[in-house]
Amino acid sequence: MYHRAMLSKSFLTSCLGPMLGLAYFLAWMALWPTAQPFWMLPYGLRFGALLLAPMRYWGWLLGAECVASFGIVMNQGAPAGWNGLLFGELPDMLVMAGGLWLVRRFGWQVTLNTPQQMARLLLIVLVLVAATAITDATALTALHRGSDQMLRILGEQLLSHYLAILLLVPLMVMLLQDRLDRGALISLLIDGVLVMLPSMAILLLLSRQAAPEPQFARVLSLAPILYFAFRHGWRGASLAMLVTSVGITLAEHRLGYAPSTASAYLLLAVAGTGAIMLGSATDALRESSAYVAEQNAYMGAVNYHLDQLTGQLRNAARGNLRADENQRRHLAAELHDELGQNITAIQTHVKLAEARLRQAGLEDISSSINTILGHMRRALHRLLDDLRPAVLDEFGLMRALDEGPIRDLLTTAGIAYHTDLYGDPRQLDEDIRTAIYRLAQESATNAVKHSGATEFRLRLRIGKRQGIALALLDLRDNGTGLPARVPRGGRGLQGMRDRVTSLGGDFRLHPQQPGVHLRILLRNSNGGADPSALA
Repeated sequence: MYHRAMLSKSFLTSCLGPMLGLAYFLAWMALWPTAQPFWMLPYGLRFGALLLAPMRYWGWLLGAECVASFGIVMNQGAPAGWNGLLFGELPDMLVMAGGLWLVRRFGWQVTLNTPQQMARLLLIVLVLVAATAITDATALTALHRGSDQMLRILGEQLLSHYLAILLLVPLMVMLLQDRLDRGALISLLIDGVLVMLPSMAILLLLSRQAAPEPQFARVLSLAPILYFAFRHGWRGASLAMLVTSVGITLAEHRLGYAPSTASAYLLLAVAGTGAIMLGSATDALRESSAYVAEQNAYMGAVNYHLDQLTGQLRNAARGNLRADENQRRHLAAELHDELGQNITAIQTHVKLAEARLRQAGLEDISSSINTILGHMRRALHRLLDDLRPAVLDEFGLMRALDEGPIRDLLTTAGIAYHTDLYGDPRQLDEDIRTAIYRLAQESATNAVKHSGATEFRLRLRIGKRQGIALALLDLRDNGTGLPARVPRGGRGLQGMRDRVTSLGGDFRLHPQQPGVHLRILLRNSNGGADPSALA
């Protein structure tokens, strides 16, 4: 089976060259009767075939063209035909084949989807058309023709050859290499019926009139080319230009209307070049827009996934804070119940034993024990306040901030404490209320230990914005401020920042001299913070 498949593939490969040669021969013979002084479509067919076909099949293509040209010469039966074949067709063919061979050897790929690629193709076309024109000029000189006739023929060949390539090569690329999808093809056909048919009807109608209506009609017929360039890219522009060119030629040489001058075909070539470049730029812009839209959709999906991960991490951090507070509460309860009761029991036993110690002359031992127990009780109270301030549970957030241990701490350190409290803390969940107290406590502790401040101000605003409960906490002192080498804060500030971030809030450290200024925005877990509140 494998051997049979290989033989079948080898047979198809060996037959492909003759089949391409036959198809090229038939296409050449079909286009030759349409040749006009400014409209040489067989030349465009040769350029497109050599540009797109593998070089191993060039011999079949060039041989088929030689056979077709020989048949045309035999049909003409005139020596001038042989001279045209020897001094016109063969040099043109060899020059074009040599030029395209060099282009293919340098690895240029035929793609027309960007303006740069289209401009490169047009540059190659101009160079090869100029080269063949120089070849024809040399041949005409060899035939001893007049210079005026030679210049006229060269001008016709330059224009007709360039226009033929412009008309056929993009169409061949579209049909053989870069096909339209079904939707784009249907849209192109619909626009062809709705736009090109009326345009051609107007062209034929005005071409029957006296001058200057025919010239006006030819200029007007170029407008659909620009429309198709915007609408369908370079493919639409090339098809519209081919249809317009066929309409102009049909009006002149088949219907007997007023003939066009070289300027009309030159205008068609210039407009067609601009339209194809415009269409290529339109295709590149659409492709770029589609790529940007695809990347935006991808980035949107990635951002959505990141938002989900951020939410999960925030929930985990919030759970850790809640677990930490619960552990603190449990530990505080245990210390209060166990250690506090034991200290109380020891004090009771010492009090009961005071009479006997006094009788034994050991009053100083009783006093020392009571002093040590007093220090232990005060240390226990400070520890319990750090673990879970009882004032927060007993009196609520506002009284805890205004009258609780924070004021005692600052007053003992000789720092004036000013509060400005507004709002209903019941709008906030327990995690937020606890975080506010912890942040104020940590900031006051930093001010006492490190700042050397004489004033500490706490401002708290609680309210709702768009149905979301927000708390704006402003903390500042007039101390020495932060050292210059601490880029993200220090002395407990990083822990405060982490606590705020885990709750989905916003932490801002504002430069202020003297002192430290913190603005913190916290929100309930059912909504997002509004960063504008921190401005």
